[in-house]
Amino acid sequence: MQSESLSQTPALKLFPGLKPPHKTLLFHQICVLVITFLAYASFHASRKPPSIVKSVLGPTVPSNATQVPMLSSYDTGWPPFNGTQGTHRLGELDLAFLTSYSVGMYLAGHVGDRIDLRLFLVFGMMGSGFFTILFGLGYWLNVHALGFFVGVQIVCGVFQSIGWPCVVAVVGNWLGESKRGLIMGVWNSHTSVGNIIGSVVASGVLEFGWGWSFVVPGLLIILVAILVFLFLVVNPESMGFVHPGMDIEMSADTKNVENMQKGESEETKLIESDNSDSSSAIGFLEAWKLPGVASFAFCLFFSKLVAYTFLYWLPYYIKHTAVAGVHMSHKTAGLLSTVFDMGGVLGGITAGFISDLIEARAITSILFLFLSIPTLALYRIFGSLSMLMNIILMFLSGFLVNGPYSLITTAVAADLGTKSVNDRNSRALATVTAIIDGTGSVGAALGPLLAGYVSTRGWNSVFFMLILSIFFAGLFLIRIARTEIREKLSGK
Repeated sequence: MQSESLSQTPALKLFPGLKPPHKTLLFHQICVLVITFLAYASFHASRKPPSIVKSVLGPTVPSNATQVPMLSSYDTGWPPFNGTQGTHRLGELDLAFLTSYSVGMYLAGHVGDRIDLRLFLVFGMMGSGFFTILFGLGYWLNVHALGFFVGVQIVCGVFQSIGWPCVVAVVGNWLGESKRGLIMGVWNSHTSVGNIIGSVVASGVLEFGWGWSFVVPGLLIILVAILVFLFLVVNPESMGFVHPGMDIEMSADTKNVENMQKGESEETKLIESDNSDSSSAIGFLEAWKLPGVASFAFCLFFSKLVAYTFLYWLPYYIKHTAVAGVHMSHKTAGLLSTVFDMGGVLGGITAGFISDLIEARAITSILFLFLSIPTLALYRIFGSLSMLMNIILMFLSGFLVNGPYSLITTAVAADLGTKSVNDRNSRALATVTAIIDGTGSVGAALGPLLAGYVSTRGWNSVFFMLILSIFFAGLFLIRIARTEIREKLSGK
């Protein structure tokens, strides 16, 4: 069904000049990277508002309080998230979204390998945009029922889960293994870029009412969905290019264009025949058995627990933690939290570059994970001394926490998914991606929930939970890292 994507892409009908031989393989690879970058950045931008509005919806601690809990310290929030149980309700709201997101991820990967990825991705984006807007409408409709907000988040989580397996599968279709870590490290900065855009937009309109913090990002993802529908081509074969998965460099596309121009050449026929033989989608349980899938999946469980705790609670933490004796406004806290994502952009790119350079994904991930442990401790202890110290340590925390998270969800997932091509299962990308990121999303669901409960005992407890999670994340990769080291020593 995916082979029909060429004829189903409206832009190629409207603009014939975009088709080969007018445009090369390299041109289309860049287009796919840009379109999928924008698509997933918009997903994360629409996912960011809950963390920005937490300090408005939830209980607010007065400026003379040093930590969250005191029962007499709360003032007006937005029912049902105000009062002494406010942080618990906010954590449960995150759990509702991320649980449906993680369950939906497994289903989305299974479906994504079997239907047109472009249409499936657009469907997920449109649904995400609609339900993000619906959450914001609760402000003007004066909704105070917990069930409404939880229900919206559950459905929104299902739609959001469609995005990741789709974009990774599409990019994996278009890229070979050469320099995949670096390329996908740069490409995966869409996560942090989306978080930054979502934070800036949601914080910027927060003063007009918290509902706008949801409506504007919701409209943004719908607009990007239209772009995806018009221009995204799912795979190179549908345009007559040779699949780049067999170590074909992105820059070496001249021969591919020549082969495409021949149209009915024997080589083209052979490629089409091979694709039809190997196009059966891999089974869910079979994908779990692929070497390295389980280890990286459980590593991502703990790694994503940490990343998403920061995603959902960092603005709230900044708002309620005095820096140099001064508490920040809601808007300033939201904007300052983008420093963590800026560090994440550089961290993802650096992790991808290092993993390509040493050809060892697990070793690179462990290096970042274990360095992040003292960094998080330093951020908690010294981050409140001055604004400069806070920014530096927050940046370093984002750099080290998001590095392995970015690497595992992109290059590692694509590596493991495309390895099955040798076993004639060329459509395992979305399934393997869904398994790894779906398992990680279970951790992502637990992290913010636990933070909502643990924070009532003080933020030191929250940071202890995060550091312990990172330690366990590293443990799951030790066996693979030892294998990589043995291969290096043996000269393989």
